[in-house]
Amino acid sequence: MRFVILPVLLLLLLLMGPTARAQRVSFSGRITETNGQPVPFASVFVRGTSQGATADENGRYQFTLTGAVDTLTASAIGFAPVGKAITSTAARQTLNFVLGSGSVSLGEVVVRPYENPAYRIMRRVDANRRRNQKTELTAYDYDSYARNELLINNLPDQLSRRKLLRQITAVADTLGLERDANGRPVVPIFASEVLSHYYQNNEPLRQREEVSKTQMHGAAPREGSVVSQIMGSSFQDWDFYRNWIRIVGKDFISPIAEGWKFSYEYELQDSLMVGDDYCYKLKVTPRRPQDLAFKGTIWITTDTYALRKLDVEVSTQANLNFIEQIAVRQELAPTEAGPWLPTITRFVIGIRPSKGSTGVLARISTVYTNFQVNQTRPLAFYDKPLEVAADAYDVPPGYFAANRPDSLSRQEQLTLIVLDTVRQLPAVRSMMELADIVVNGYYPLGKVDLGPLLATVGYNNIEGLRLRVGFRTSTEWSRYWQLRPYLAYGFQDGRFKYGLRVQRIIDRRHWTVANFEHRHDIDQVALLDNDYALENPLFEAAARLGNISNSRPLLRDVTSVSVQSDLFRGFIQRVMLRRQQFQPLYPFLYYTQEARPGSPTTADFTLSEVIVESRYARDEVLVANNQNRRTAVGLKRWPVFTVRYTLGLNNLLGSDFRYQKFNLLIDHSLRLGQLGRTTYRVDAGYIPSTVPYPLLKSHLGNQSFFYNAGAYNLMRFFEFVSDRYAGLQLEHQFGGFLTNSLPLIKQLNWRLVGTTNLLWGSVSDANRRITPTTDPATGQPLPAFQSLGRLPYAEVGYGVENIFKIVRVDFLHRLTYRNRPEARTFGVKLSLKFSL
Repeated sequence: MRFVILPVLLLLLLLMGPTARAQRVSFSGRITETNGQPVPFASVFVRGTSQGATADENGRYQFTLTGAVDTLTASAIGFAPVGKAITSTAARQTLNFVLGSGSVSLGEVVVRPYENPAYRIMRRVDANRRRNQKTELTAYDYDSYARNELLINNLPDQLSRRKLLRQITAVADTLGLERDANGRPVVPIFASEVLSHYYQNNEPLRQREEVSKTQMHGAAPREGSVVSQIMGSSFQDWDFYRNWIRIVGKDFISPIAEGWKFSYEYELQDSLMVGDDYCYKLKVTPRRPQDLAFKGTIWITTDTYALRKLDVEVSTQANLNFIEQIAVRQELAPTEAGPWLPTITRFVIGIRPSKGSTGVLARISTVYTNFQVNQTRPLAFYDKPLEVAADAYDVPPGYFAANRPDSLSRQEQLTLIVLDTVRQLPAVRSMMELADIVVNGYYPLGKVDLGPLLATVGYNNIEGLRLRVGFRTSTEWSRYWQLRPYLAYGFQDGRFKYGLRVQRIIDRRHWTVANFEHRHDIDQVALLDNDYALENPLFEAAARLGNISNSRPLLRDVTSVSVQSDLFRGFIQRVMLRRQQFQPLYPFLYYTQEARPGSPTTADFTLSEVIVESRYARDEVLVANNQNRRTAVGLKRWPVFTVRYTLGLNNLLGSDFRYQKFNLLIDHSLRLGQLGRTTYRVDAGYIPSTVPYPLLKSHLGNQSFFYNAGAYNLMRFFEFVSDRYAGLQLEHQFGGFLTNSLPLIKQLNWRLVGTTNLLWGSVSDANRRITPTTDPATGQPLPAFQSLGRLPYAEVGYGVENIFKIVRVDFLHRLTYRNRPEARTFGVKLSLKFSL
C-alpha cells in the first residue's frame, strides 16, 4: 500500500506548487504537568523531522514551521509523550500540552546482598565505556549551532537607577522582557549565534571548526577579536566519558569517571523511557561537598549502559570563588558506528562576587546535527584548527531564523530585540569603548590605537621622569600591514628613545609573517634573554621602575628582520637577522684582544646575529585577532617545546664577536587526578664561545614583593651568570585536596600550593678572564659577576592561595648558597590572582 500512497503524495505536492511549500505556521503555547506546574526545557517537535523547539524554564515555547503538518508532539524526561492533532489552518496557533508520568517498569535486577544497586549499573558503564565513548570513533564531524547569552541579574535599586542600566531596563520593559521572581530587572548585555561545521580526528587528536556565520547583539566585542571567534563548539567539548571536565579553568571530576566510587554516591531512583530508550535514572552526589564535582541526575541505557542524558550542577559548597551556579544538561544519541555523540548541550554559569551583590549569568546552548562518522581526512586538513569565513559577519536579515536548528522562545526573541536596540544607545557605546581600552591597553582612534597607555609615564634613576607616546595601526588601516612606532624622553638623562616595528602578513593560512624592528632605548643586562620569564606584568613593571642600577642598565640599539611561518600544525619556524649595539651605563670593560692584564679594553660592543627558532605545540590553538596578532586559547595537554640557535657573526656590520648559543625550553601542565595539577618548566642552554658576561645567561632573580613563577624568587638581580645551565621550575596546585577535608579550614575555601626551583650552571675560565676585575686606567674595581658552583641553586616554597578569594601568600626557603653576602634565606611574597 505504501508504494501506491507515496507517489500520489509526491504528485500532490508538485501540483500544489510554490504557494503550498511556502506556507508558514507559527505555534506557541505552554507545557505543564497534570498539577499545572510548568515542565521546563520540554521538547516540541514534528515526528520524523528535525523541526521543533525547546521550551524555556517556564514551559513556554514558540517556533515556526514551513509546510503542512498534522500533529505536534511534546515530550520531556520522566513524562509520557503527548501528541496533538492540528486542525486549524491559521497562520498563528496556540497549542498547550499537559504531560503525565512516563515511568516504565523493568525486569528484576539481581544484585549482591547489601550492595547498592546503582553500583552494579556503574560497573556496567565502566565495562561498556570503550564501545560507547566518542573517542573510539576514528573521526567524526557535524553541523553546530551555538547560542550564547550574557545577562546581569540581582540589580539593587540604587544601581539600576544609573543612566546606562536605566536606559537598558526601560527598553526591556517597553518590549515586555520578563523580570526575575523578585521583580528586579534581568538586563541582557550580549548575545551571539554561531553556525559552523566541526571536524575531529581522534588518533592523533586533531580538531577543526569552520565558522560560516556569526551574529552578535548588544555590547559585543569587536568583529574579528579573539572573543568573537571562539564562541562556536570548538571550546565547548563536553565529554563526560573523560575523567575530568575542564570548566572556567578548573578540573571537575565526571560522574561517570573511571574512579567514580571514590568521588560520588549513587542512588537508583527509577526506570523510564527517554525518547526511544529504556534508561536507569541515577541520582549522583559528591562524597565531599567541597570537591569540584557534580550533583544531579544521569540516565543510563539499560541495554548498552551508555550515558543517554545528564542533568547536573555543581554544589554551592564547592571550593570555587565568585561562582553562584554551574549547571549542565546534555542529551546524547548513538551513531551508526556505535559510540554516542551529544545532540544538545545547555550550560549555565552564574557569577556573583558576594552573596547580595549584582551577578552575571551566562547561558550557552549548542545543538549538533548532521553527524558523519569515521570519514578520515588528511592530517594537513587540520593544520588550521579555526577557520572563520571572510563573510562570516555579513549576515543577511532573517538568515539565522531560517537556518538555526531550533526555535527561539518568545523571551529569547525579545532579548535579541532589546540588545539590538540598546546597542545604539550612546551610553552603551561608551561602555564598550571603555571596556576595550581596559582589556587591550590601547585607545582606539580610527585607523590607529594609541598606547600602550600603561607605558605613557614611568620613572627610574637613570632617566628620571620618562614620558612615552606611541600607537599601532589597526586592521581598519590594513589587514596585512601593521606599524607600531613610539617616542620617549627621559628628563634626567636628556635622551630621546624611539622604536618602530613593521609587520607584514604574507599568508594567513600558514601565518607567514615578516617583521622589521628598529629600537633605541634603555635596557638592563639582568633582563636580557629572559623573555620567557617576564610573564608577570606587575613584576616586569616593578623591574623597570625605580633604582635599576643593580640590574646593570645599558643603552641598546637593535635592528632586526625576521620571518616566521607555521610549517605544519603546531610547528612554528622563525628565522631572524639582528644587529645590536650596546653602550653600558655602569662601569664595565672587556679585553678586545688576548684576555690578560695590559691588553686593550673597551666598554661598547656590537653584535650581528642569525637566530633560528623552532616551536612545537602539538595541540595548541592559535587565534588571530583584529590587531593582526595571535593568541593561544584552550587547554594544552601536551608539552610545548622551543629550541633556539643563535650564531654571532664576527666582522659583519661592525660586529665584535663570533659565538654560538643553544637554548631549550619545555613547558607543560599535568593533571594528577585528585592530587591537583602540576606545572613545570625546563630551561637549558649552552654557550661554547668566549664573550663578555652581558652575552651570557643572567638568571632572573626577584627583588620585588610580588611572587613570579618565572623567576628565582629568593635570588637577587644579576646574582648568578652561566654559559651552560639547566633549570627546573615546578609548581603544584593541590586545590582543595587536603583543605576540603579539614573541619575548620574547609569553610575558608583555602587552597594549598607547593613550589620547587632548581638551577645548575657554570662559567668557563675563558669567559671569566675576558672581563677585567679593575679598570686599567684608574685602578678602581669593576662590578664583577658570580657563577654557580657544584651545588645547584635550590629554593622551595609552600603557600596558601584563595585568601579572601584573590590573595596568594608564598613562604620561600633558600636551601643552597645561604652564606653569600646579602643572600635571603627566607622570604614571604604576595600575589593577586582572580581565580575561580
